[in-house]
Amino acid sequence: MSEFDGRLKGRGAAASRGPLAGRGVLILVENLPVPFDRRVWQEAQALRDAGARVSVICPVGKGCEALRETIEGIEIYRHPLPVEARRARDYIREYSAALWRQLRLSFKVRREQGFDVVQACNPPDLLFLVALVHKLFGGRRFVFDHHDLSPELFESKFERRGPLHAAMRFFERMSFRCADASIATNETFKRIAVERGGMDPDRVFVVKSYPPIERFRRVAPDPELRAWKPVLAGYVGIMARQDGVDHLVRAMGRLRDLGRDDIGCVIIGEGPELDALRRLSAEMGLEDRIRFTGYLRGERLLSHLSALDIGVIPDPKSAFNDKLSMNKVFEYMMLGLPIVQYDLTQAGFEADGAALVARPCAPEAMADAIAALADDPERRRRMGALGRAKAEAEFRWENEAARLVEAYQAALDLPRGGVRSASAGKPLREAAE
Repeated sequence: MSEFDGRLKGRGAAASRGPLAGRGVLILVENLPVPFDRRVWQEAQALRDAGARVSVICPVGKGCEALRETIEGIEIYRHPLPVEARRARDYIREYSAALWRQLRLSFKVRREQGFDVVQACNPPDLLFLVALVHKLFGGRRFVFDHHDLSPELFESKFERRGPLHAAMRFFERMSFRCADASIATNETFKRIAVERGGMDPDRVFVVKSYPPIERFRRVAPDPELRAWKPVLAGYVGIMARQDGVDHLVRAMGRLRDLGRDDIGCVIIGEGPELDALRRLSAEMGLEDRIRFTGYLRGERLLSHLSALDIGVIPDPKSAFNDKLSMNKVFEYMMLGLPIVQYDLTQAGFEADGAALVARPCAPEAMADAIAALADDPERRRRMGALGRAKAEAEFRWENEAARLVEAYQAALDLPRGGVRSASAGKPLREAAE
């Protein structure tokens, strides 16, 4: 028996007595593949460790191309990824295609695996329709996992409202109204669930996206990166329009113009804007200052992050970004990286003294903030230590996993009780966001 098989057998014995023993869970994700989506993967592991049989429906993606596979006891069903909407009217085509694929696969999972609860992870907020079919025709329960603010995201991408924005507000409200329990990523999202969605506060559970601190740690830095430039700034995550990674590219152009040959930039991740960002870097003549690594995972991801001196959050201020709890804030702080970011309310609250705020919201200000930290190693050390100390004191995934299980107990009308995720301490398998 392999070491992993032994761990899985041990978890299986404990899970058979867990608070969700004998229950089946189906998780729906439309915008990212699993296990690339770190939050969803951790949730799936926590539910498995609590005794549930867990299945996931998600799109394919780089490193996650198989349409059907089982990973660590979790059944994964994938479908082709719809083309991301770049115009407002494209939303109808993108979401209609995703909805049909998810609905069709949900009946396949129902036949092959069975489930008692459907967890829909937005965006889009239309996924409640898949859950509603199984709720009305089968009595399944529905848990809404509220990742993003779809109406604000629409407004941020297209800089206007109109009929589609109103439709998104309606679908968001219906997602909450149909839910037996809702999961919020922070207290702001919980308030939206209650005030905008009309949910009972006792059925809204805050589950933050902390990486397991035992696994997300500094390792030996990548030697080639460490030898490349004296100071490295970096970004890790998805690259969509609202993420503002073009601000970081333009900030590197500003640093080049200031003669800062000592600063390099590493951009880690994938997304619909990656090709455009590479073209922008080439057009600006920054190939010798910016490296795009693509999707990384495991120790290679950690070795690249451990080579950085500064973690950058280039997301511009907007009604959408201002309320988000961003995975990269938690990840940078766990690694003891000082952060440069714009004046974002939620990210600023969570990073606290670990972040230097660039004002105004412009690439020039971001470049100046990066240069300020590059010139002050002691300040970088102090900020990084503050972030790491806060992470060690507060960022405990096992506590979030217990609240996730409580949300399921509420949805299923089971007695509530805490549970510690048995997956804590296991090797890192997923990419950061």
